Amino acid sequence: MKSLRIPLVVLLFPFFFTVVIMAAAGSWLHKVPAAEHHRQNPLSGDPQAVAAGRLLFAEHCAKCHGSDAKGRYDRPSLRSQRVASATDGDLAWLLRNGSLRNGMPSWSSLPEPERWQLIAFLRNLPSDTGRMAGGNHP
Repeated sequence: MKSLRIPLVVLLFPFFFTVVIMAAAGSWLHKVPAAEHHRQNPLSGDPQAVAAGRLLFAEHCAKCHGSDAKGRYDRPSLRSQRVASATDGDLAWLLRNGSLRNGMPSWSSLPEPERWQLIAFLRNLPSDTGRMAGGNHP
């Protein structure tokens, strides 16, 4: 009986492909300027901002990210660890600038207070791991 010899590169390809995709998916975080990274949500902890953000999410975001924010089609979950570990400033930068390469449009047409409301809403969602998405992270 002849043994099969599978080249190492074939065995490692799925791992390599996953790492590349994951790195590309978070590549927008490396583009956020330091001053933007450290911005804090002025509406953090405001229940009215969370409620307003929920409505904005349903109107503008749910068609791509799902009504539960767990992702839809090839769009990512907004309950992910990547989103939870991003600062409020990172998310504000992404909403304003978008990431067209990754399919995220710019929402600069939304007034800044509404973008902060969206972020307040996102921070109140439970994460994929069951923890709250949280607030600013250093």
